[in-house]
Amino acid sequence: MYEYSTSGTCSSKIYFDIKDGKLKDVSFEGGCNGNLKAISLLVNGMEAQGVINRLRGVDCGGRGTSCADQLAAAISGALKLQEKKALEEKEGN
Repeated sequence: MYEYSTSGTCSSKIYFDIKDGKLKDVSFEGGCNGNLKAISLLVNGMEAQGVINRLRGVDCGGRGTSCADQLAAAISGALKLQEKKALEEKEGN
């Protein structure tokens, strides 16, 4: 399970997991409850990279980011961590 502290949004944290390249158990702490529940339901089971491609750059009220954009950033960071871990495991074997 990943935990991401957001920046520039009403939500303060995003929780999610990535299994076999797909998002699972997405939830937000704080923010617009109904909208964020809807985002969570919509992206659950989607390919992580596809979610990044769709949500990166979504702006909320001229803030330069949004909860959706922060989710894209969180997923991107998690995928990089997974790649790094896989590379380290490969090099260790």
